[in-house]
Amino acid sequence: MTAELVRGQNHPLSQARLEIRISAGTPIVAVAALGDENGRIHGVEWVAHPGAPTQPGLEVSRQAAADHRLAVDLDAVPEAVHRVSVLLALPVGGTGPVRFGAVAAPFVAVTGLDGDEVASYTITGLEAESAVVALELYRRQDAWKVRAVGQGYAGGLAELLADQGLPQAHQLAGTVNDAVAQGLARSVQAPPPRTADGDRSRQTAAPALGPDQGGTTPQPGPVPPVSPYGGQMPGGPGQPAPQQPYAAPDPSAVTQPSTPTAGGPIDYSHPRRQNAAPPPPPPTAPPAAPGQPAQPVAGDATGWSMEERLYNQVWGMFEDLARTTAAYRSAVDFAESRMDKELEQVLSDPRSRIGGQGDAAREAARARHTQLVTQAREALDRDLTQLAAEADVVEPALPPAYARWDNPAWHAYRVPMEIPMALRLGDLHLPEADRIRIPMLVRLPLERGLWIDSGAAGASDGSFTDSHTVSRLAMETAVAHAARLLAVYPAGEFTVHVIDPAGSGAQALAPLVQTGVLAAAPALGAAGVADVLGRLTQRVDLVQMAVRGGAADSLPPGFDTSQQLLIVNDFPHGFDDRAVNQLRYLADEGPAFGVHLMMVADREESSGYGPLLDPLWRSLLRLTPVADDHLADPWVGHAWTYEPSLVPPGSQVLQQVLAQVAAARTKFM
Repeated sequence: MTAELVRGQNHPLSQARLEIRISAGTPIVAVAALGDENGRIHGVEWVAHPGAPTQPGLEVSRQAAADHRLAVDLDAVPEAVHRVSVLLALPVGGTGPVRFGAVAAPFVAVTGLDGDEVASYTITGLEAESAVVALELYRRQDAWKVRAVGQGYAGGLAELLADQGLPQAHQLAGTVNDAVAQGLARSVQAPPPRTADGDRSRQTAAPALGPDQGGTTPQPGPVPPVSPYGGQMPGGPGQPAPQQPYAAPDPSAVTQPSTPTAGGPIDYSHPRRQNAAPPPPPPTAPPAAPGQPAQPVAGDATGWSMEERLYNQVWGMFEDLARTTAAYRSAVDFAESRMDKELEQVLSDPRSRIGGQGDAAREAARARHTQLVTQAREALDRDLTQLAAEADVVEPALPPAYARWDNPAWHAYRVPMEIPMALRLGDLHLPEADRIRIPMLVRLPLERGLWIDSGAAGASDGSFTDSHTVSRLAMETAVAHAARLLAVYPAGEFTVHVIDPAGSGAQALAPLVQTGVLAAAPALGAAGVADVLGRLTQRVDLVQMAVRGGAADSLPPGFDTSQQLLIVNDFPHGFDDRAVNQLRYLADEGPAFGVHLMMVADREESSGYGPLLDPLWRSLLRLTPVADDHLADPWVGHAWTYEPSLVPPGSQVLQQVLAQVAAARTKFM
């Protein structure tokens, strides 16, 4: 998953050979400079620019252009180099703009040689500046990271280079401008655009809405497409990728895109860049026998990586299952309606009420009904057979973030270097296709928290009437989700806190406590509740002020910038009105600033708070510890049965994964 950076934010780099892609709405000059541990440039030989486009480990464009590709080999830079800065400047003496405030915000992306984006940064907030330090790659304890800088200079490239400590700053700036003006080489060719035909080849029309969007009844008329697994899809049908730092669904209402194009192709282009490399081709299926459907292949959807292709393929499977089931139900309804109408006509004619003529008419009506239903079922079975075959090849190919806990992918688990696109929270299925399970994926980072329903009413079959059993299963579900979140984030980038006022969740929390992956021991009693909520509320306030004030790089030294998850058990025990208001604040404001809630609670037990809690419940995605059909897609009105993703009984996979997370966290710290 690409890390969309804000000013001052950093991200680890897992490879040495990189490409820096730059997109701007006007021709700009791209320069790369080497710096020492203090960021100082020792001489002109440490700068790659249009007049000298290659330096050790660097290669830049020879001319001003709206799009650039810079090559960087971190293994080839001198040992004295600790920073590689990417500098952008507007050409001097031309007819174009003279300040960045008059043009579109430049977009910079760091990619691997395979085209997969590692991190990206849109340089906003520029006004009178004509040169800017876009980002820097810096060495930290034998590892490299990228940091979004966005430091602008009104005095142009000369002032920028002088601030970097280069003695010959003005002379080099003049050399760069002369090289650009003289056109020492051909213009850099713009990279080919991404294809807009990103949708999978599917037989039916407009896509279904996702089951995690909530709702229980179909909406009238076409509903704009929304991702089934956490807000809008990345470049979903007619939609660009979401630009907020976090994205997730609304469990109680459909969040519609602002400019949807129902049924249109997926547009994978970034809204702030016009050109990019084409995605790698998806795997191709072996030729099918004549008259037989093509053999399914894992990752046959369009995407920029196997992870994205699998994500989109799962989306396509959900779409197909929703549509084929809707077609079957519609055909059955039509058959029943037609039979009722024919029987009504028979009964309304006095001549056909008695004798063999009426019996024959009734038998004919029933026979036509049976024939229509049989044809519809045959069509459904053909589609389900194909979907089942696709599920059989997709499930084993899923990465750990998308995989069930019994998937062998977890046995080869290693702490990742990057955040994945999405996370699996369970499975979805329909009664007509009970054997097909569609992974329920939510996009990362989370935008909204989770509410694990510990009430006995959460069981759709009524088999769990023991509230103690449901409460235990709810806490185990919360632990499984928290462990998965810890496992899919890089070391040190996800922190979990627990509030367990009465200590009733101690048994379920044992894997988290014993492996040492929690930030601290579970908070007990009213004092523990107040302490944890106070610290997390203060954290949200601090980050909120820093971000909104444009000073995200001014947070206190040692400030923990990792994503924070708060698990709350046995709510509302141990909570007063102040604590409830703090919870509401964290649910509303926390996700935008890296703090997320996971509530384990019974709505009925909390009804005493009345309307005070309604906004809190609406802001969380409701999940259940047992199979339940509370999720619905408003496109066709299906009630999808949700099953949580739990660890198989007796399996040690959770402890093994958490042990690796704890070891990586200790090494990171």
